[in-house]
Amino acid sequence: MARSRCSVLLLLLGCLLPVFAEATAIESLKTFIRETRTVRADFSQTLYDQSARAIQESKGTMQFERPEKFRWVYEKPYEQMIVGDGTQVWFYDPDLNQVTIRQFNIAIGSSPAALLAGSSTIEENFELVELGVQNDLEWLEATPKSKESAFEFIQMAFSRDGELKIMALRDNFGQTTLLSFSGWNKNPTLSADLFKFAPPDNADVISE
Repeated sequence: MARSRCSVLLLLLGCLLPVFAEATAIESLKTFIRETRTVRADFSQTLYDQSARAIQESKGTMQFERPEKFRWVYEKPYEQMIVGDGTQVWFYDPDLNQVTIRQFNIAIGSSPAALLAGSSTIEENFELVELGVQNDLEWLEATPKSKESAFEFIQMAFSRDGELKIMALRDNFGQTTLLSFSGWNKNPTLSADLFKFAPPDNADVISE
C-alpha cells in the first residue's frame, strides 16, 4: 500500500506532489538485485542537515560485485575510499593517512555501498514499502529491521526501465544523504584487485 507522502528528495525541494499506487519500485529493486552482478557508475552526493540545508557536496565513482564486494571512491572535494571484500570494509582517508576497518555485517548498516552490493536477501534486513510514482520515477522506502542501524530509513528511485537513479538516506541524527547515479555500466568485467585493500605504510589503522 503506497504511503501518501513525498520522497525525501521532493520534501527537500519543497514540493508536495501526489503519489500513485501503481508503482512497482519493489519489483524493480528485486530485479536489480537479481540481474545485476557487477556495476560501474558515477555518483554525486549531497548531505543535508536537519533543516534541509545542503552542508556538503561530493562526487565520485562506485563499483561493486555481488555478493558483498565494492569499491566506493570520493574524488571531489576530498579524496576518500571505501573498499569491501565481503568480510571486511576499509575506510581510507588519504589526507589523514587513516584507515578504519569494520566487519562487513556491521558496515552494511552504515554504508550505501555495502547495501547495494549486498546479497538478494534485502527483505531479511529491511521492511520495504512502495511510495509511488513521482517525476516519472518509482519510489520505495526501506526501513531497517535492526534497531542498531545507522539509518532511520532509505528511499530509492528507479526509472521505468529499472535503473537506480536516486538513493536518499536519513540517519538517526536527522541528516539526509542524497545520492544521484549516472553512467551506469551493468555487468562489466571487474578486476578482483579492485576489492582488495592494503593500508599504506605508516597509516593509522583503527579496527572497530
